Amino acid sequence: MSTTAGPDRPGPVALVTGAAGGIGAAVARTLAARGMPVAAADAAAEPLSSLVKEVTEAGGVARAYPLDVSRSADVEAAVTRVEDELGPIGVLANVAGVLRAAPVLALSDEDWTTTFAVNTAGVFHVSRAVGKRMAARRAGAIVTVASNAASVPRSQMAAYGASKAAATSFTKTLGLELAEYGVRCNVVAPGSTDTPMLRKLWQDDQGEEATLRGDMAAYRVGIPLGKLAAPQDVAEAVVFLLSSAASHITMHDLYVDGGAALGR
Repeated sequence: MSTTAGPDRPGPVALVTGAAGGIGAAVARTLAARGMPVAAADAAAEPLSSLVKEVTEAGGVARAYPLDVSRSADVEAAVTRVEDELGPIGVLANVAGVLRAAPVLALSDEDWTTTFAVNTAGVFHVSRAVGKRMAARRAGAIVTVASNAASVPRSQMAAYGASKAAATSFTKTLGLELAEYGVRCNVVAPGSTDTPMLRKLWQDDQGEEATLRGDMAAYRVGIPLGKLAAPQDVAEAVVFLLSSAASHITMHDLYVDGGAALGR
């Protein structure tokens, strides 16, 4: 069985976490448009249902799986249900994430714990549950959506950056361990992307302009390409790494940030 999809042929089942909005929704729409049945998972049940309805009305195949990725037993149950209802999972996109922005000295224990529970433990839970099935079938592809903040320090983003760095390292190690089974594991690291998560960080209507030009006082460069990423820009990178076009790429970290990390 092929584990990848192209624009001209259906692929295997795709599991997308964080599918209710932003980058996750764009990934789910793109995979469905390429003929893949999509298991759309997210803790936000109502917007998740809306996404599935949208995909279905557009002619795609999608089913909603409300899921808190921080809960290991729930993840295992959901993955079992997906395979029972839709078929073997051939590709996984780990997109679920949260951002708690605050200076380190003001971060609460709950901020730290919740950030790692979703951004790091969630990636572990889902990748383990899906990866063991892929290994048994000796085929599959996994992409974790991390962040350029995983390698470039950002003021007030200590928990987020650290959690994404951990998820990045985990995904690369997973790729090393699963390579012998023909399973590829890669990372996509977005920069500032036009999503509700980013807009919540803006203090006023100058937020976009400030993001584009950077802030030297905070040791943050702007975006050389002079524009925010659209969720679809990131989705295209994710889908590429899940596809047969990337069949000899594993343990790679692809930055999609308009140059904000200066080619890190």
